[in-house]
Amino acid sequence: MANEQRFSALYVRDFRLFWFGQIISLSGTWMHSVAQSWLVYSLTKSPLFLGIIASLSSLPILLFSLIGGTVADRYPKRNILIVTQFLSLLSALTVGILADKNVITVWQIGIVALFLGTVNAFDVPTRQSFLVEVAGMGGITSAIALNSAAFNGARIIGPVIAGFFIANIGIPACFYANALSFVAVIVALWKIRAKAVIKDDKRSLSSDIVGGWNFIVKERTTFSIMSLISVFSLFGIPYVTLLPILAGEILNVGAKGLSLLVASGGVGALLAAITIAFKGEINQNTIYIPLSGFVFSFSILGLSLSTNFSVSLILIFLAGLGITSFLASSNSVIQHIVPNELRGRVMSVYTMVFLGFAPLGNSVIGFTANAIGTTVAVRLFATVCVMGTLLFSRTFMMDRRMRRH
Repeated sequence: MANEQRFSALYVRDFRLFWFGQIISLSGTWMHSVAQSWLVYSLTKSPLFLGIIASLSSLPILLFSLIGGTVADRYPKRNILIVTQFLSLLSALTVGILADKNVITVWQIGIVALFLGTVNAFDVPTRQSFLVEVAGMGGITSAIALNSAAFNGARIIGPVIAGFFIANIGIPACFYANALSFVAVIVALWKIRAKAVIKDDKRSLSSDIVGGWNFIVKERTTFSIMSLISVFSLFGIPYVTLLPILAGEILNVGAKGLSLLVASGGVGALLAAITIAFKGEINQNTIYIPLSGFVFSFSILGLSLSTNFSVSLILIFLAGLGITSFLASSNSVIQHIVPNELRGRVMSVYTMVFLGFAPLGNSVIGFTANAIGTTVAVRLFATVCVMGTLLFSRTFMMDRRMRRH
């Protein structure tokens, strides 16, 4: 029995199929991301266009994820995911063909990026809420953590393969490989046996969206978690945007040092995800979740004060460890609280505050750093995260104690 609790979700056939498909697909997605950035730079030599394309990829999540979550609650999630994966396959294939024929323009890349972002606004909340169907409520924490491990593992694997392909085969090969990677998920989804029961709902789209919001506002634990994720997305996670400046001007380690700093955060995130997946459940989440938030916040605060490369590596490692531990365990708590008929809508809000707020946070920290300096901006934003975690910890711990009594 003890062994079955380790990576418990992998003992479930449907989740195992879905997870292995995700590893392949996410690796392809990271290949696409690297190749897209390099292609945009090759065409324009402009950091402005790099920023515009990145915004076009993420802005639809902010605009449409609430609709995506409502759709996930109205229709079979497996079918929605098959459609989103097929549309993503076509998008990657389109960019690959245009690049291969040497007729691609930056505006064509932007249109496809906007389309893919819109697809993701439906895909991500559906995928998050689908985990319960393929892993069961008993394995949800393990499933969430393994999903995070797949993402962070692909973040390491995908760019390495992309670099090899770009250097030896050409940029279009990355897009073709990404298109092919979606086949793995489509096949996995096709073989999954989980069948959701969808309630017949005659209410309007706006009424459904309001229903999801009302649940979050009234459910104190969920509301406090969503609030702190918003703070982290706006003021904490965007520190990554300024890493090139920290590496080049503060730590003086250049591009090689920058790559090590980024990798350090990825290793921390991967370790956190694997640890939670191994345990299966976090028994002391009343302590673990606030502690993870403090580890993330204080690590960024320490980074803003550091002028030593080795110390900065450790701090970014801890930041990756902290934020992934917080997000995975918080996601698990929400999934245990939310009723099935609201799961898609609640997870769409989770997606919006986590991913949708990212372009806003990146813009805010960029303008702030330009106005008051990079280290001062990171220090200020980290302080906001520390204060947010303090407020969250008090509310969260009191609410969890009340639930026990």
